[in-house]
Amino acid sequence: ELGWISKVHVNRPAVVRHAERIKKWRTVKGNWQAAWLLKAVTCIDLTTLSGDDTPSNVHRLCFKAKHPIREDLLKALDMHDKGITVGAVCVYPTRVTDAVNALKAAGCNIPVASVAAGFPSGQTPLETKLAEIKLAVEYGAREIDIVISRSLVLTGQWEGLYEEIRRCREACGEAHMKTILATGELGSLANVYKASMIAMMAGSDFIKTSTGKEVENATFPVGVVMMRAIREFYWQTGNKVGFKPAGGIRTANEAITWLMLVKEELGVEWLTPELFRLGASSLLEDIEKQIFYHVTGSCALKQDLAMA
Repeated sequence: ELGWISKVHVNRPAVVRHAERIKKWRTVKGNWQAAWLLKAVTCIDLTTLSGDDTPSNVHRLCFKAKHPIREDLLKALDMHDKGITVGAVCVYPTRVTDAVNALKAAGCNIPVASVAAGFPSGQTPLETKLAEIKLAVEYGAREIDIVISRSLVLTGQWEGLYEEIRRCREACGEAHMKTILATGELGSLANVYKASMIAMMAGSDFIKTSTGKEVENATFPVGVVMMRAIREFYWQTGNKVGFKPAGGIRTANEAITWLMLVKEELGVEWLTPELFRLGASSLLEDIEKQIFYHVTGSCALKQDLAMA
């Protein structure tokens, strides 16, 4: 429906002012903070996307995914029997089998997500992208994080972008598809809104801000624009599409702010792993440190959180 995006206008100064207000929101304290942090843990896509990934560090990541917070800390909060795990484990396609086997051996059902479709640049032929997606699904990935070709956005080829994402969605089969917009490389907030709409029209289960490899990753102005697109799409179609900020989210306070922003823009029903994820590799460490401080009243030493 090109009519939905043909007259899009984003009031950038207003969006930026709103984002500045978001940064000044007072964070919650005490037990409320601990509750928000545990909610954030359940929405994390625990990620390793390094060139030196090996089976051993993927196995370690999967163990941390099943036990994201020390058991004694959860007992102190009376949350040890609530089955708190991260939302998913995210790896490259070649490491999917390692992750699937590790999680199976650990006896948990955490989904494995795989980046694909020419991640992170998107500068590969469509046929190669589709083959990579199919292989990742074949290896056992239940979620696929694809990345779009930014050139299609920058040159206004909206039908071409739609067709590319649609074919990727088709290649995913039963796997959930998260579409990475790489917002830091789209040129304008209007393009972010349009690309969000096209991605949802083409069947994306989630739209995601960034690969984590761009100069600019998840920012609040971009988050506001993408969430407004999600809300508009829901009003128009009745379909709920998930949102995933990723890249540069490293502190517990940032995680809580993103959760609060989702609650304000989309509602409480979006605060579930089915509709909201945080893409992060180091965020969990800071969250566990904050929970350790809340429970013990002292700062964690390195040996206190060895698995972080």
